[in-house]
Amino acid sequence: MSMNKQQGTESQAKKERIAVYPGSFDPVTYGHLDIIQRSAKQFDRLIVAVLNNTSKNPLFTVEERKELLAEVTKDIPNVEIDSFRDLLVRFMRSKNADVIIRGIRSVTDFEYELQLASTNHMLDGEIETMFMMTNPKYSYLSSSIVKEIAQFKGNVKELVPPVIEDRLKAKYEARG
Repeated sequence: MSMNKQQGTESQAKKERIAVYPGSFDPVTYGHLDIIQRSAKQFDRLIVAVLNNTSKNPLFTVEERKELLAEVTKDIPNVEIDSFRDLLVRFMRSKNADVIIRGIRSVTDFEYELQLASTNHMLDGEIETMFMMTNPKYSYLSSSIVKEIAQFKGNVKELVPPVIEDRLKAKYEARG
């Protein structure tokens, strides 16, 4: 094969499409899992990135959240679990990702997410944000609601995968 043909073939090689779905995932809910499953179909790799937000007091540690995410996504081969504590755009560059996935439940979510997307685009114009509308059956669902129900020994079976339900019960039982 001539050098020009080989170079042409290499330059035509498809760039791997990598997206990042960032969040606190404290804990991961069926709403999160819906966005993960749907996003994974759109990209070669989906990195679910747990935000290590030092201003919040999470129920689960970053390592526990990563472990739980790995468990509930183990059957989705192109999903990776990671964490970050820097600017999201820096994390994206370190992973060669150029799309941020964000779930939208309501108009209120959209206003906040639009502000974040605009800021991230200002910081790095090569990074795009894709908004995914949540499945309507999860439009009310948040990690905060799940934790509040679990804290008072309410039923979260319809809100989170069984492994998350078990870990929530154990966390709150340990706290007394």
